Amino acid sequence: MSEFNVRNIRIFIAYDGTNYLGWQIQPKGPTVQEIIQNALSKILGHKVKLKSAGRTDTGVHALYQVAHFLTTSDRPLEVIFRAVNAMLPKDIVVWKLEEVDLKFHSQREALKKTYIYYIYNYPIRNPLVRLYSWWVPEKLNLSVMKACLPLIIGEKDFASFRKSGTDIKTTVRTIYDAKFKRVLGKKHMIAFEITGRGFMRYMVRNLVGALVEVGRKNLTVEDFQKILEAKDRSLAPPPAPPQGLVLKKIEYPKIKIIDSYPKFKVEL
Repeated sequence: MSEFNVRNIRIFIAYDGTNYLGWQIQPKGPTVQEIIQNALSKILGHKVKLKSAGRTDTGVHALYQVAHFLTTSDRPLEVIFRAVNAMLPKDIVVWKLEEVDLKFHSQREALKKTYIYYIYNYPIRNPLVRLYSWWVPEKLNLSVMKACLPLIIGEKDFASFRKSGTDIKTTVRTIYDAKFKRVLGKKHMIAFEITGRGFMRYMVRNLVGALVEVGRKNLTVEDFQKILEAKDRSLAPPPAPPQGLVLKKIEYPKIKIIDSYPKFKVEL
C-alpha cells in the first residue's frame, strides 16, 4: 500500500468473547479479528489487516480492545462507523474510530493495560452470570487474598504464572496496581483488577487461580510467595476459567487526533 493518501485509523472495540476462539485469527473457528476485518474489507473495498494492542484468548471478553489499520479509502469515519456496526454481530461493537498519525501503532505505544476478573462467590450458582464470572461456591477469605497482592506489585519474574508450554523471550513483567473489591449492586460478586505494562498469555487467569486457592485456605500467603519466587509453572494451581476475564482498558500517551467519530465521550 503506497503512502500516498493512506490513512491510519485507530479502532476501539468491545466484545463478548463467549462464541469466539479469542481475538487473533485461527484456522479452526470464528475470531473477533476475522469478523471485523472481513466487514471493514467489504466497506472499504480493499483487504484490511487489523493490528491490535494485544490478544485475548478463547472465551475472554473486552470492553476496551484497541487496534489500527491502514486504508486508502476517503470514506468519512461516520460512514465507516455506521456501516461496520451494521454488519457486525450483536456480541461485537466498534464504539469509536479515530484517524491518527501514520506512525501510531496499537501495540508498541500502549503504556498500560487493565484487566478485571469476576468471581461469583456463593454456594448456589447463578445462571445469569455464568458467562461472565467464575463460580466459586466455597467461602473465600478476601483478607488473605488481599495480603498476597503487594507481592506482585513492581517488576517481577512471573514465570510461575505463564501459560504452560509457551516459549517467550522473557517472563519479567511490571505490575502497577492490583486490588480486590466487592462489586456494588451485584451481591456475591468479587472483582480482581490488575494494571500492568503488559501481560503474558494466561497470566491474569493463573494469578487468579492461585489467589482463589489462598482464599479457600488451600494455600497460605507464604505459599503464594514461594510459588512466585520459584519461577516454576508446575508449582502453581490451574488457571481460572476464561469467562470471568475482561480487558477493561488500555492507556496510551496523548497523540494528535486528526478526526474522530462519534464526537462524544463513550463510557461502556
